[in-house]
Amino acid sequence: MARTMPSARELKDRLFAAINRHDLYDVLDCYAPNAVYVSPTGIAEGREQIAWSYEDLCKVFPDIRYTAWYKAPCEDPAFTEYTMTGTHMGPLLLPGGRVAAATGRRITVRGSCACAVENGKIITDRDYYDQLELYSQLGIRLEPPPDS
Repeated sequence: MARTMPSARELKDRLFAAINRHDLYDVLDCYAPNAVYVSPTGIAEGREQIAWSYEDLCKVFPDIRYTAWYKAPCEDPAFTEYTMTGTHMGPLLLPGGRVAAATGRRITVRGSCACAVENGKIITDRDYYDQLELYSQLGIRLEPPPDS
């Protein structure tokens, strides 16, 4: 019996489960070798850069957890709204290159994401969450840009 390729919805659900288990191998197996992951922290191209993004996320928030609360009724692309929770236990890179030391504070941040699939792997994954909401929960104040 031929096995069908997973849909974007199935892969996104698998990705969330792998992130919640902190299973980097399973996270990367969801992505095509040339996949692109776009998030508020930047653009990661290919599995190596995507791996770095998720490794860093797990260092900053070692108990990170994604909980989907709405899944749009379509297969590809998969649209999901979620809540990201965790405890800030590692250095967080901020805009402008500053680093925020661990605060030990808990976060609950709402986000949404969309991913598209080709040949049974994620080729584009776009993740959006409110950075200001994250920073304010951590007590981080952003510096105004220098006067020109």
